[in-house]
Amino acid sequence: MNTRELLEKIRDGALSVEEGEAYFQERRQEKMYRELGYAKLDTGRKARSGFEEVIFCAGKPDAYLAAIYEKLYEANGEVFGTRASAHQYELVREKIPDISYDPISRILKKEKADKPHVGRVAVCTAGTSDIPVAEEAAQTAEYFGTRVERIYDVGVSGIHRLLAKEEAIASANCVIAVAGMEGALASVIGGLVRNPVIAVPTSVGYGASFHGLSALLTMLNSCANGITTVNIDNGFGAGYVATQINRLAERGHI
Repeated sequence: MNTRELLEKIRDGALSVEEGEAYFQERRQEKMYRELGYAKLDTGRKARSGFEEVIFCAGKPDAYLAAIYEKLYEANGEVFGTRASAHQYELVREKIPDISYDPISRILKKEKADKPHVGRVAVCTAGTSDIPVAEEAAQTAEYFGTRVERIYDVGVSGIHRLLAKEEAIASANCVIAVAGMEGALASVIGGLVRNPVIAVPTSVGYGASFHGLSALLTMLNSCANGITTVNIDNGFGAGYVATQINRLAERGHI
């Protein structure tokens, strides 16, 4: 029922003023969030922030996760989730048959067809073991409309590999540097380019890396300027912020 139909019903006495007021209040709430009891889906987030709500899948009960995916897909025409398992993929596929799952990044998503991608963000990894976190960052940025260039396995133990890609990295609107071990990649890139660098420490490394803490501390204490550091293994956070930077850089072209 649209606004005109509602007003006509009130005029004709089919609805009371109080019923009409309650209807408008309910619709207003739906624009802000959708109540499911166990979850309040933030359906108004894109209007406020430019980004739809994303689902963190790990730990969600099966019945809740499937319903959340279904409702967000109904609301937005697409849906994106991180840290999903293969079991969760099978579960959600019963509700959204053509949903896709990437076991490397653990992203579970259904995207709109022919989505435009603008600008460019370079996603770099120190090693191949960092790719799962890098893919979470890259696919997050792509889902939100960013063109991504992947530059993998360019760590400082063979720095000539990084220098061979210096021009491509320097020409991006933003760089995401994903590294475990001692996390030096972000500092090296930060010293080579003028664009913002988002450092992502990973939990890749031997015992004294403390599950990514050594990389995190290196990145936080980098002497290179222009580096911002997100939490350990937080590829999603990096991809999100990189998209914000990319949108600002491309504002005149979007």
